[in-house]
Amino acid sequence: MNTVKFDKKETKIIAHRGLSGIEKENTNAAFVAAGNRSYYGIETDVHKTLDGKYVVFHDDTTGRVAIDDMEVEKTTFDCLRNLLLTDIDGKKGRSDIRIPTLQEYISICKKYEKVAVLELKNAFTEDEVYEIVDIIKDLGYLPNVVFISFCLENLVFLRKKYPEQEAQFLIDNYEPWLLDTLKEHNLDLDIKYTSLNADNMKELHDAGIKVNCWTCDDPAAGENLASLGIEFITSNILE
Repeated sequence: MNTVKFDKKETKIIAHRGLSGIEKENTNAAFVAAGNRSYYGIETDVHKTLDGKYVVFHDDTTGRVAIDDMEVEKTTFDCLRNLLLTDIDGKKGRSDIRIPTLQEYISICKKYEKVAVLELKNAFTEDEVYEIVDIIKDLGYLPNVVFISFCLENLVFLRKKYPEQEAQFLIDNYEPWLLDTLKEHNLDLDIKYTSLNADNMKELHDAGIKVNCWTCDDPAAGENLASLGIEFITSNILE
């Protein structure tokens, strides 16, 4: 199994939840697999555990990727860490397929010199946003992180203290109010790839807004977006 190459032109490719088309999503194995390839960045999601630790995981509960079902934010770190995840074949067995810490993810990005594209998954408090930033600062990697979130308030908190930090607002559809909101908060965009077209791409670029999209695994669609000048494509398998 390998990645799918396509004519990406100048577009930078971000590995979605690590190289999740080959390794289990949001695991150190997936992050290392992306690190060993030509990806510009590695995307993941951050949650806070019951006892105040930060882990990288997509869902609110563990059942889809671990069979055993626990609510991430109502479970202690040690309990989550002891949980074996299933491999991409749906079976358990690999002892290394576990929920990583935020520190492990950032350290892998740093080792392989990849941009960390970090989704603030749920609504965080202002203090929690700054705790996450402080963890990354302590590892000396904040200049190489792009924060993304569907929760605009998370990014507004970030902007209050870090007005120039790279950040992208996540959204499904291109809405009439979107452009003004992005300009107001000095944010770039991360949007569902099927919502982009030549007209809205031009509108965004004319406003000086960089565009990322999720999650495009179709080479033809990727090539079309690259031809429109999209800055980033987030993908499970395209490289």
